[in-house]
Amino acid sequence: MENERILLASPHMSDEGYEQEYVKEAFDTNWVAPLGANVNNFEKELAEYVGIDHAAALTSGTAAIHLALKAAGVGKGDIVICQSLTFSATVNPIIYQGAKPVFVDSDYETWNMDPEQLKIALEKYPETKAVIVVHLYGLSANLDEIVKICKEYQVTLIEDAAESLGTTYKGQYTGTFGEYGIYSFNGNKIITTSGGGMAVSNNPERVEKIRFWSTQSREQARHYQHNEIGYNYRMSNIVAGIGRGQLKVLSDRIKKKQYIHDFYKNELSEISSITFMPENKWNKPNFWLSVILLSDVDTNMLMDELDKANIEARPVWKPMHLQPIFEGYDYVGSNVAETLFNTGICLPSDTKMTDEDLYRVVKTIKRVLHHE
Repeated sequence: MENERILLASPHMSDEGYEQEYVKEAFDTNWVAPLGANVNNFEKELAEYVGIDHAAALTSGTAAIHLALKAAGVGKGDIVICQSLTFSATVNPIIYQGAKPVFVDSDYETWNMDPEQLKIALEKYPETKAVIVVHLYGLSANLDEIVKICKEYQVTLIEDAAESLGTTYKGQYTGTFGEYGIYSFNGNKIITTSGGGMAVSNNPERVEKIRFWSTQSREQARHYQHNEIGYNYRMSNIVAGIGRGQLKVLSDRIKKKQYIHDFYKNELSEISSITFMPENKWNKPNFWLSVILLSDVDTNMLMDELDKANIEARPVWKPMHLQPIFEGYDYVGSNVAETLFNTGICLPSDTKMTDEDLYRVVKTIKRVLHHE
């Protein structure tokens, strides 16, 4: 419909109804608690999809980062180096553990953690316990360099692949390079369980420990026995059923995201004030969101005009080192992350969008930028 709001990214259930089948099975068998066949199989099927040995299904990507940090031995006073250009959910779990974040800038080649700045940060903080790299908007970070540096300094690498499920780096899925990988199934992600996340690793003992912590650290005893602090972080069997159905259409969603990105690029590349996300030969992104950078254009003005046309657009993530809550922590880098924030706009990338919707977005941008 012409006046219907075009959303940035919203849940998209399969046309085949896979999700309803698995959820119905959970109801029919009365397995509606945080355990059951859907949880076990969702872990198995996602691990097989990305090519890793073990996975733990949790209530959110944030919970997965939290327990990955705990599994890595991060505790009070420890240093965790984290990409600055990200959402706060990447950083908050560092604070949960009583640790201290040190923020690192991005590079223009990947929009993700700059390996050179990471090395500078590690030289400054050789006692660093872990590094969290983010694969922003489905773009892979420079993993060869980052993995090499983390091994050199003997620090645990955690990949926040919340936005990059299905993205590959040199043929290998993001989230499988570090000691721990994190995926999110929030409502706006490429596949969703309405809310949920997954921690993955090739270390079976650590994943088993994550599962243990996620169920309130309840010991194997007839009575309720607890020797450690636990968390209520386990994914429910119903939610996992949605995830199993969504996983069946992940490849279709990636194709549509690629189509949306290519559509924008084909239609808007003639406008000199617009540049697009970096594309590298070693990276096959999932294009979770299509993002443009603007030169000599007020991004807020364009977003306001899109909003008037009933089209949702958002700024690029505001870097963590610019957030009031984190202003007391160190930052290593220049102003790449800040420049991306000031000049970037996330365009509607909903996989339910029609060509008519896409033309409406493009037409509005061209009109506002006087190219039509």
